[in-house]
Parts: sequence; C-alpha cells; structure tokens
Amino acid sequence: QAGYSYPLIFASIYKALQLLAQDDVQLLIWVPRLAQAVLAAFADVKLYSLVQRLENAETAKCVYFCQLCSWFTWYSCTRTLTNTMETLLTIFALSYYPVKGSKMGSSCKYLALVALAIVIRPTAVIPWIPLVFSHFLQEQRKADLILHNCIPIGLVTVGTSLIIDRVFFGEWVLVQLNFLKFNVLQNLGTFYGSHPWHWYFTQGLPVILGTHLPFFIHGCVLAAKRYRILLMAVIWTVLVYSMLSHKEFRFIYPILPFCMVFCGYSLKHLKAWKKSAASFLLLSNLLPALYTGLIHQRGALDVMSHIQQLCNNSHQSQAFVFIMMPCHSTPFYSHVHCPLKMRFLQCPPDLTGNESYIDEADVFYSNPLGWLNKEFYNDTLLPSHLIFFSVLEQEISSFLALRGYEKTATVFHTHVPQGRVGSHIYVYRKGTEMNHT
Repeated sequence: QAGYSYPLIFASIYKALQLLAQDDVQLLIWVPRLAQAVLAAFADVKLYSLVQRLENAETAKCVYFCQLCSWFTWYSCTRTLTNTMETLLTIFALSYYPVKGSKMGSSCKYLALVALAIVIRPTAVIPWIPLVFSHFLQEQRKADLILHNCIPIGLVTVGTSLIIDRVFFGEWVLVQLNFLKFNVLQNLGTFYGSHPWHWYFTQGLPVILGTHLPFFIHGCVLAAKRYRILLMAVIWTVLVYSMLSHKEFRFIYPILPFCMVFCGYSLKHLKAWKKSAASFLLLSNLLPALYTGLIHQRGALDVMSHIQQLCNNSHQSQAFVFIMMPCHSTPFYSHVHCPLKMRFLQCPPDLTGNESYIDEADVFYSNPLGWLNKEFYNDTLLPSHLIFFSVLEQEISSFLALRGYEKTATVFHTHVPQGRVGSHIYVYRKGTEMNHT
C-alpha cells in the first residue's frame, strides 16, 4: 500500500554514495536525515515568505517564530517518514496557493506539488480538498484550470508513479487505490491499534500544538476572513481522520503549519504582551523538543551501534542477530551495512480476511518461552545474539540460562515503559562454552 517513489529518493542517495565509494554506515544513517532537515529548513523559509506576501514582515516573523518553536516540528521534521515529506510539500504548495484577495499564486506550481505529495502519501489529498475546491469556485476560467492544469499534472504524476512502481513491484500497481482500499474501505489500519472518535480533538491536536493551543484559538478568532479557508482545511482534516479508527499524532502533522499561521497572527496582535508570550512559547517548547528529540526512546537507535560492531568481527559470517521486540522497533540494514544475518518478529496485516489471524509478534508475546523452544528446537539454529526489551528478561530467563546466553550490553530506552516496551534494551550473546547443567 506504499509506493516506491519516496524510498527511491533515499535509494538514489545511497546509490550515489556507493558509486563515490563513500557508503560508510555513518553516512547512510546521517545523509537521509540531513536531506530531510535541509528540506524542512527550506519549507520554514517558504512559510515565512508566504506570510510576508499575504500580510507583512512583522506577522511573517511571528509565524516563523511559532513554527521554529513548535516542539512537534522539531521532533518530526528530520524524520524520514512519509508524513514529514507530505507536510513539507504541503508548505511548498501552500506558498503558491492563490489565497483569496492575494494577486500571488501559481495554479500550475501548487497543483504539481500537491500531486507529488499525494503520490508520496495519498492522505495528502485530505487537507487539499477544501483548498482546491475553494480555488475552483473563485476561479474565473474554470475549464482552463481543469484542462490545462489539473488533468495534465494528474496524468504526469500518476503516470510517473505507476512506472516507478511497475519497475520495482514487477507488475502494474496503483498504490494510491490500494492505500484507500486498505485504510478506508477495509479499515485494516485498526490492526495497529484503534482510538475513540474524539481522540484528535481531545489528545491529538492539543498535544502536537502544545502551548501553541491558546495562541491558535486566539488567532482563529482574530484572523481576516480570507484565512477562513485555512481553518476550514484544519477542521475538515481532523474530522476526516477522526473517522478512521487507527489514529496517530504524525497523521495530523501536515496541518500544523496551517495552525502556525494563526498562532503567529495571534502573537503579532498581543502588542505589549508579545515579548513575554514569545519567551513563554520558546521556553515551554524547548524542554519537550529536547527531551523527545534526544532522550525519549533513543535505545532503539543506540542498540544498532552494538549490532553494527559485529560487522568488524572475524565471526561475522557465523553471527545471527535476532531482535525479539514489537515489530519495527529498530532500524534494520541501513544502520548496519554489512551482510549480517538478522531477523525480527514480523507483523504483516492479514489480507486474506481470516478472522482468527494472529501475527508472529503476537504469537511470540502470548508465550515467549514456548515460542523460543519450539522455534529453536535444535542448538544449531540458535541466534548468536538476542536483542530484547528489559520487560521480557524475567519470562525467558530459563531459556537464556539453559542455552548459555550472557548479557553483554544494557542500553537505555525510555523513562516511560509501557506494555511490551521496557525502559532498557538488553543485548545477550551466546557463550562459546555450553554450560550443561
């Protein structure tokens, strides 16, 4: 349900590094993040210049300040998530969008950027439905807009996306359609957890806005009539996402820049209180930004350097790393970059409609000890290294002792362990001497 277009960007970067013989593991880890960070910085500047054109430099500075303060933007903008790219492209598109009453805007540019965002993540269409519709209503040359802009741009982007996916999937796939089928019609996203309908209103939006929330509400009340369409886009997006049972903070990340326009608008009109309000915003966002960006759940990345060290080991060919964690807890080969044998617990959603389907990770967690004994019934099959969260240690201690595993590293992960996720990650190595007792 996800196309190859977005991963292709990073694959191309990796290929370029390989051709330059610079494909060092540290570069493989950092270059995608840096590329994402540079794009995010460009987007921030675009947001500034957009508000400067629509309003004035003073308001633009306030919006820019709010955007730079936002803890969630700090947390997300350098991540290589499709949501991040969707957000950045939405800002770029917005900077060419013909807001009512402004003479600026380029239908061709903004529609092309929206189309690109939809190719990367089909949900990008949601915030743009009210915006494109509003543009269509106020456009004098409606037929022109459809025939000379919408249709050609649509054909080119869908065509390119189809060809890219044809090359990599080896068959014709319309990813955007599958995405819709999977997430909306079959509602298979619930497989990864479900939340009550009001979650985005009561938790999602308030959390990602953080201390910007009062400024956002104040800005919505104050803002000029022509910005109503941006507010409409925010409300509409949150409403649409509320109908899908699987909810995540990152899903509504693309509407955060829209909110920042209102926050900045509010900040500018606080006149005498502006300085203290700005200090409050900066200080209250600094801690969550630093904590979530540098400390919270960092173990999943830190543990990879322990695994990576096995690459330089003479026993690399015999090594076998088994990650016994909720699936996709850690990165994989991009952080290792050598032909090390690795495995993690799988959790693909069931596409066959089998009611009693349970994924490998759930089967494992329902009885870890039994699963391990059954899976590794023969000593020759045993992994050389086991990686798991601290909460699991107690339960599988007899397996570890019996099979001769020793703890070689403890890595901090989080201060708020919950469920299958422990506060620390343990690395166990199989001892060379079997201690038969």
